Amino acid sequence: MGAQWKAKPKEAAANARGKIFGKLVKEIMIAARNGADPDMNPKLRLAVQQAKKASMPKDTLERAIKKGAGLTGETINYERTLYEGFAPHQVPVIVECLTDNVNRTVAEIRVLFRKGQLGASGSVSWDFDHVGMIEAAPENGADPELAAIEAGAQDFEPAEDGATLFITEMTDLDAVCKALPEFGFIVQSAQLGYRPKNPMTLSAAELEEVEAFLEALDAHDDVQNVYVGLAG
Repeated sequence: MGAQWKAKPKEAAANARGKIFGKLVKEIMIAARNGADPDMNPKLRLAVQQAKKASMPKDTLERAIKKGAGLTGETINYERTLYEGFAPHQVPVIVECLTDNVNRTVAEIRVLFRKGQLGASGSVSWDFDHVGMIEAAPENGADPELAAIEAGAQDFEPAEDGATLFITEMTDLDAVCKALPEFGFIVQSAQLGYRPKNPMTLSAAELEEVEAFLEALDAHDDVQNVYVGLAG
């Protein structure tokens, strides 16, 4: 949770699959602006990996690439925006959005932060490291510590379903992705994100309140990622 907040499985399953794909399609279209070939475009390659992990249909994936690369004649006007603030109990939160209307998005994010506190730029980002995050699954009992050292990752920690989360410098994300398979790991997803320096621990009742706040943020169509300073 400290690296990137994700909805619990039952809540994630309750969300429309199309909403999940919609967020991924935006990432693909933005990345494809720099070229439609994933082999020549590292950002697109990472976005495609995310989409495949989510089992996005091939035609949806290909259509998003073509649209983003300008091959369909349509204009893509999404802008990446970042909002910082606090969830209930002064838990630091960074919200990453992709929007075609910044004024609308900031107004709606401000409403969602009424149960917390929306801050100015830099109000909480100082308490996070901007890093590369790679989720990878081991093959044949591969050693994550050895893989991290050999592939050039800065750190690693357990992830969901027996996978490992490898932490990298931002500039090393693509290189570590390419190297991990040599050391027995299959890359499932990779992205740049925010990791808290001083994650907080809450009581069960406090955590429930914060989870409800984060779920409301994550449900917004323009919200791509939510990073939170919580331990565990």
